[in-house]
Parts: sequence; structure tokens; C-alpha cells
Amino acid sequence: MRALRAGVIGLGTMGRHHARVYGELPDVELVAVADCDPHAVEHVTRGRSVRGHLDYRALLDRERLDLVSIAVPTALHEEVARAAIARDVHLLVEKPIAATLAEGRRIAAAAREQGVVLTVGHIERFNAAVLELKRRLAAGELGKVFQVRAQRYGPFPARIRDVGVVVDLATHDLDVMRFLLDAPVERIYGETAQRIHTAHEDLVVGLLRFANGAIGLIDVNWLTPTKVRELTVTGERGMFVASYLTQELYFYENNIGHASWDALDTLTGVLEGNMTRFHFERREPLRAELEAFVAAVRDGRPPMVTADDALAALHLAELLVESGRRGHVSLAVEPLIAGGEEH
Repeated sequence: MRALRAGVIGLGTMGRHHARVYGELPDVELVAVADCDPHAVEHVTRGRSVRGHLDYRALLDRERLDLVSIAVPTALHEEVARAAIARDVHLLVEKPIAATLAEGRRIAAAAREQGVVLTVGHIERFNAAVLELKRRLAAGELGKVFQVRAQRYGPFPARIRDVGVVVDLATHDLDVMRFLLDAPVERIYGETAQRIHTAHEDLVVGLLRFANGAIGLIDVNWLTPTKVRELTVTGERGMFVASYLTQELYFYENNIGHASWDALDTLTGVLEGNMTRFHFERREPLRAELEAFVAAVRDGRPPMVTADDALAALHLAELLVESGRRGHVSLAVEPLIAGGEEH
């Protein structure tokens, strides 16, 4: 079996990790990387038989690539992605798919017309805790889902200048909620604030109503000195708590029994049932993501994260930003059709 020839465009934090993982995959050959920063190129290519380019167009023109990861700033996604598509290269675009829904639709339409695989780096889909949670929800272990709450906090990243916290971070949780609930969003409301960022919002609290009756809560900011990445799903039989950072999943069951000490109800308000910490294989999400991308390219099957998935997450993010700006509830229309007409 011939090794697939891979490239990476954009060698910031994520791009460097893409290059590392491609170099570790047994059925992939990392042949070239590109970045406008010569120090970044030198850092990634040092000691490796990987060619470096300062212009992504030179990489696409001179290398015979099968696939490429695009990890440039969001504002450049459409330009670079369409250049790769035009050269018949399969591509993974780091999340979000683009800076605007219109740009994302143009990328998706071009990929469909060219017949290349397009996937987007919604990496939390490949987090072992999320996958285990998805499996258990699908098996009905929670019963009816009442609420999903996502908390994603951290310090301000000086490197992010072209988009705000909603498009950059909240798209993770918007996508995961859709993935777990397998239901469209009917309406969405958001409150946003701009405290440190010079051009965009850096705090959002969002409320979503899904078609299956579940309520989604989004609590995301760039203002917290410690990093928090947690997802809570509450339903008929109890509550799941998933940590994105540690890939841990807990279940707190509802206590259907009665306390032998009646006064305890007064002190605690409610009695907790058993708590279970699940054991499952934990893997680096990026490696799992790139393995799935490579498999889609090799086998010609749809990727795990489709263009429509990425467009839906970006669409909801735009609605959150607009709701925060205008102070009204937005109706969400799903599903989006990749490459569909703008209205």
C-alpha cells in the first residue's frame, strides 16, 4: 500500500502538532510544510527529511500531495482551502471552517464540485470521553436528555486576532452538542461582552433550545486565568460529567431510594445516588482525527466531520454573536446544505 503524501500549511501551535502526528502515522509520508515565518519552517523541518516553503502556493505547486492540513489564521481559510481544492488535494481545515458562513459555503461547494474530501478540525468529536458519552446516550443509559451544559474557560490568547471567542472556541461545544443530541437547534439566544479583545467578543453565555426538547447552555470566555473544559449532560436517570482535558467521564445516578434519616433531606436538599467513573481507552484526539481523515481519503468514504457539520456549527456561532449584538432570540434553520445559496 502506497503511503499517502501529506503536507501542512500554517505552523502555529496546531500546525506543528499536525506535522508531528503525520510524521508518526505508518501509512502517511509528511513531505512538506509551509509558513510565512522562516523560523517556524526551520523549527519543523530541522533534522527531518521534510521540505519547507515560505509560500503555501509553492508547496501546492511543487509537491505532489494527496492531502493537506490547513492551520492558517481563520481569515485565510477560504483563500488557502480553495487553492488546495483547485489542485485536487484532499484537505482538513482547522476549525472553524471559515470566518463567515458565506466563505464556508464557498469552500464546501468548491470541494464538492472538485470531488475532494473536505473535513474540518472539530477535534472534540475525537475526544475519548465524548465518544464514550455519545455511545452511552445512544444506548439510552440516561433516558430522556434534559440539559447539556458546556463550560470552556481560559486566559486570553494573544495570537487570536481575527475572530472572537464564539467562532474560535464556542464552535467546539456547539458542534459537540449537535453530535451528542442528534437534533437540530430551534432557537438560540446569547449575551456577549468585550473586555480585553480589541476587536471581538471574549465572553459569551448562550442558551439553545433543541428540537427534541433539550436545553443547551454555553459558558465560554477568554477571561479566566485557569483552563476549564467540561461538559455536563443531565437527564431522567442522572447526570454525566465529561472532562475534555483529562478524557474522564463520570455518571451520577439519581437516588430512587429513601433516606433512613429523614432530617438528612432537610440538610442536603436531595440525596445523590452512586457515582461511577468509567474506564475506556484514552487516545490523543488529534491522532484519532488525522487517522480518520487519512482513512476517508484512502477509502473514499465521507469524513466523520462533514462540511455540513462545520457549517452548522459556524451558523450557530454567527447567530450567537448576532443575538448578543442585537439582544434578541434567533431562530435556527437546520440542516444547512453544503454549498447552498446564501439568503
